[in-house]
Amino acid sequence: MSARTFTRRRLINSDKLARLCAKLAADKKAENVVAIDLRGISAFTDYFVICSGTSEPHLKAISSELQEQLKKEHDIKPLAVDGYPASNWIVVDLVDVVVHIFHETKRSAYSLEDLWSDAPRLKLKL
Repeated sequence: MSARTFTRRRLINSDKLARLCAKLAADKKAENVVAIDLRGISAFTDYFVICSGTSEPHLKAISSELQEQLKKEHDIKPLAVDGYPASNWIVVDLVDVVVHIFHETKRSAYSLEDLWSDAPRLKLKL
């Protein structure tokens, strides 16, 4: 299991962080939001949150909102953010949770859900 994400305000476990990221993405109208539980399967993170956007501005909006709300509400900053809206894939690395924001046309090409098909999915209430 990877390290926990600490904030100045409180400890947030990886399950809650994954659910929060999924909700923040959904609130910004991300589509097909899924959270994959990688605990016990992966050594580098506990969860993937995967979602789709419909345009480059939409991808940027999802990523920006996620980062702004995590910082504002939980004092969490990503370890790294990689990719650009023009690349059709943005990755927000929060250590315990890695958020993949794809353009809807690129998501199936990378097929992360198929690569991790043996991993359980979180039941999300969005």
